[in-house]
Amino acid sequence: MRRTARPGRASTTVALLAATMTAALAAGCTAGHGQSDDKRGRTDGQHTPAPHHSVDAAGSVLAVKIDNAPGARPQTGLDTADIVYVEQVEGGLSRLMAVYATTLPKVVGPVRSARESDLELLRQFDRPTLAFSGAQHKLLPLIDQAPVQAEPPGKASKAYFRGTAKAAPHNLYLRPARLMPSAPGPAALTTGFRYGPAPAGGKAEKSRTIRYPAARFTFTWSPAQHRYLVAMDGTPTVTTDGKRVAPATVVVQYVKVHKSAFHDFLGNYTPYTETVGSGRADVLRDGRVHDVNWKRATAMDGTSFTTKDGRPVNFAKGQVWVVLAQAS
Repeated sequence: MRRTARPGRASTTVALLAATMTAALAAGCTAGHGQSDDKRGRTDGQHTPAPHHSVDAAGSVLAVKIDNAPGARPQTGLDTADIVYVEQVEGGLSRLMAVYATTLPKVVGPVRSARESDLELLRQFDRPTLAFSGAQHKLLPLIDQAPVQAEPPGKASKAYFRGTAKAAPHNLYLRPARLMPSAPGPAALTTGFRYGPAPAGGKAEKSRTIRYPAARFTFTWSPAQHRYLVAMDGTPTVTTDGKRVAPATVVVQYVKVHKSAFHDFLGNYTPYTETVGSGRADVLRDGRVHDVNWKRATAMDGTSFTTKDGRPVNFAKGQVWVVLAQAS
């Protein structure tokens, strides 16, 4: 399911991104978007937030950057996402991007900062709304020029609040209804994912563990729930209301991960995860694993998954987790 690119918008956006990247890297730190996060945003009172404008939800998914540090767990609203992307960040830790199209939960969080890789990943959607707590100063101009509706706290302060159950910075939450009047519907999920009967073959596999340098994810098949039970760092993953997070399909997508141009205040460089290109993936569904190929020709396209003989691979209906893992 390849999206039809719009040359005018795509070429203009690429040019703007390239120009802005050059200027941003040369200029150093600039004013931050909204709330401070890992010392990436300004809190000194010198930045005047831009007035918030309502978001046109038609055709636009809501993507929320969700904190996944141990102090942020359990998260809120993670179980209602249509897609959960798992990406590596500084220090070998992980962060989540939850994508909502069919249902908007009342609250999502904790919300944390954006990364450079997010902009490429989000290009597959039609001007998605991106909720995030802030970003590294040099990245902010790229976010401003990207084809996303950026909604940090400094722009949409009434949509965010600080919870009391966790310590800062793991306590920033979003009320999606204050950004979007309603969910856009499944047609907004322009990812190229297909849903339907399982592909032939595969092999039985009850559990799969994926490791980052400082994080670990385990997905265990539950025949009773017909879902994969998620565990992080050896602990079952539940939401704040006690619901076990259980996707119907898990994709381990092997991608190139390299050092980006950005780093945090400690000097740790942010990994850049390439989601445009091709490679191999493992698709887990119905208690079996399928060795498949993935391809995403351009950032404007969704990602196709095919068997070794070129047949499209269907996912099971329900939540999908995509774990972006380092290719060997």
